[in-house]
Amino acid sequence: MAVWDDLVGQERVVEQLTAAARAARATALAGRSGEPVTGNASLMTHAWLFTGPPGAGQTTAARAFAAALQCTSPDLDLGGVPGCGFCDGCHTVMAESHADVKFVRSDGLSIGVGDMRALVLRASSYPTGGRWSVILIDAAHRLTEAAANALLKGVEEPSPRTVWLLCAPSVQDTLPTIRSRCRHLVLRTPGAEAVADLLVRRDGVEPAVAELAARAGQGDIERSRRLAVDEQARTRRLEVLRIPLEVADIGGCLAAAQRLVDTAKADAEALAETRDAKETDDLKAAYGAAEGLGGKAPRGMAGAVKELEKRQKSRATRTRRETLGVALLDLLGFYRDVLALQLGARGALANQDQRSALDRVATASVPESTLRRIEAVLACRRALDRNVDPLLAVEAMTVALRAG
Repeated sequence: MAVWDDLVGQERVVEQLTAAARAARATALAGRSGEPVTGNASLMTHAWLFTGPPGAGQTTAARAFAAALQCTSPDLDLGGVPGCGFCDGCHTVMAESHADVKFVRSDGLSIGVGDMRALVLRASSYPTGGRWSVILIDAAHRLTEAAANALLKGVEEPSPRTVWLLCAPSVQDTLPTIRSRCRHLVLRTPGAEAVADLLVRRDGVEPAVAELAARAGQGDIERSRRLAVDEQARTRRLEVLRIPLEVADIGGCLAAAQRLVDTAKADAEALAETRDAKETDDLKAAYGAAEGLGGKAPRGMAGAVKELEKRQKSRATRTRRETLGVALLDLLGFYRDVLALQLGARGALANQDQRSALDRVATASVPESTLRRIEAVLACRRALDRNVDPLLAVEAMTVALRAG
């Protein structure tokens, strides 16, 4: 299976990236042989910025491009498409084990300047085995200001064999000085039919379930996959979609808000329960902690454990925010469907399986009220981004949903 197969509905992006990978290969081969570069070398550049709506596949596109740059398929000499998916280069990149491809992710709320300076230093060296040294930053919008300024040094003065791949929700989420030095690729929201086909083909989901999950996921591929294969995810979605019917009085508003926040907290704690304990045990093992030391911790271990606990706390906060963010997207989809019914718009509804609830809310209100409710959900998202207490932000939203 080619590395591009999971990139749904992005034909234009795939065309641009495969052309760039061909140009990169020609540049690398010409540099090795000393011959002049043939073809359009301008198709390739040292820094790329992938943006698009949630779940559109920015990271998938960047990872596939990294694999195409490292592809060693013999078919390339016959005009094959870079990114075969079967050669050692493609396989190790997709498994995230290639020595010359660094994946940068942040479990916490931000990526710090220390990590970025280390990456810039790494970027100054030549690849060890592949043709290119690739650094893929999964969430470039989480860079602190100091980290973004450190990254700027790397993209301003690139190594001849280093490629930066940055992923962010929108171009405005990166510094103007950084995005001006990157080639910008915008991914679009894939259609529900294309997402459903991917779920059937890749994950073996039943077609009816895949179609329902694809529409409910609203173009977010990973969200759609979770809805298709995870019963708990489907249950949580149904609980969120009950909220518009439960805000008839203040007591219902407060109860719905508390349940939503408690669910987000439970998700974060469930993730931390096994993951945090394993990380702590692995760290202690790395320091050689053992029962035979008389209870005395090895030198430096206490500080390392404290730093790990700090990162774990930040990750838990991020997990709660992400869970609440998914719930708010489900609410937005619900009220968008309500508005579509009220205005007589044609087309498939994202929450067709909740048609009775949609009809009930649509007939009990007017489009102006629905628009105000949509604005209340968006205001809650903005409040969470500003670090407002989650319970207060969600309670304010549910009360506003009641008022309409």
